[in-house]
Amino acid sequence: MSRLGNSIRNTLYILVAMWIGFFIQALPFFNTSHWGIIPRYNGSIKGILTAPFMHGDWAHLISNSAPMAVLGMMLFYFYRKIAWVSYLLIHLLCGLAVWLFARGSAVHIGASGVIYGLVAFIFWNGIFRRDLKSIILLLIVTILYSGMMFGILPNQPGISWESHLFGGLVGILVAYIMRSYSIKEEDDLELDTAKPLSEEEKEYYFDRDVFEKSLRDRDKNLF
Repeated sequence: MSRLGNSIRNTLYILVAMWIGFFIQALPFFNTSHWGIIPRYNGSIKGILTAPFMHGDWAHLISNSAPMAVLGMMLFYFYRKIAWVSYLLIHLLCGLAVWLFARGSAVHIGASGVIYGLVAFIFWNGIFRRDLKSIILLLIVTILYSGMMFGILPNQPGISWESHLFGGLVGILVAYIMRSYSIKEEDDLELDTAKPLSEEEKEYYFDRDVFEKSLRDRDKNLF
């Protein structure tokens, strides 16, 4: 399968899981709070895995599906070799941080923490790697999602700002951990930088020792 086809398929896996989770929530016997994250409550540890697939309503689901589609495609296309490891680390570490440190008075659900993690991951890869591909992606996510920084501000009703904050921090951490792993693909663009010529490749208009001969002739004339 091509890189594009592979990135579409893997992104669809995540999106389908989000939508299936939402429809399961509509079942009369399903209690969403049992599958979200209630910080420091042992019974909600499973929410570290399942909370990103739970959403409060259609608007919540759709608002998370669109950026997940874009960021998922970017992740699985441009960082194919480390994509699933990076995604799973962001998913699990963000949920764990919310379970450990977020407000205990709320049930935290939704994929927005993972989305913030993916934005931070792609952005900070440009900082840590400094290759052409990562820098271009850094600029793209800056243009598309720079307004998301306001989502980490506290005391926003109905919003798990802790998920946003910890997702962003986890994204930076994962980008740092994965910085030394190769992401190079055969068809990647490269900066066209000129290599220095060897002595054999250099061309000269005069013989290389012409000036040395001139100096020797001058010295002979003086003496």
